[in-house]
Amino acid sequence: MAVSQGSPGKGLRIEQRLWFRWVALAEATSFILLLAATVVKYAVDQPEGVTVLGPIHGVLFLAYVALVIFEREDRGWTLGQTLLVAAGAVIPFGGFWVERRFLRDPAPGARPPALG
Repeated sequence: MAVSQGSPGKGLRIEQRLWFRWVALAEATSFILLLAATVVKYAVDQPEGVTVLGPIHGVLFLAYVALVIFEREDRGWTLGQTLLVAAGAVIPFGGFWVERRFLRDPAPGARPPALG
């Protein structure tokens, strides 16, 4: 996405936010698949799924954590919100919840999500 001349950096922030949503969903999906592959690995001695999914999930996890750090200031998250969003990467289905609660653009006039 190109940066418009009227607002320097705005296009980059929008693109970064879109990437964060996609990475959150991909990371959450890869985590669930990795957990399933781990069960298969130990239940029927088939480690191939973990061998393939482990590095993929690792890269997505690192990208997710980096994007949490980059997005924190732009989104005005408190320390508590930042830790909650970061925790989404280590809880099964957490990335889906984070994407829905914190990463979707709010409806016009909506208030930002609270911790409670």
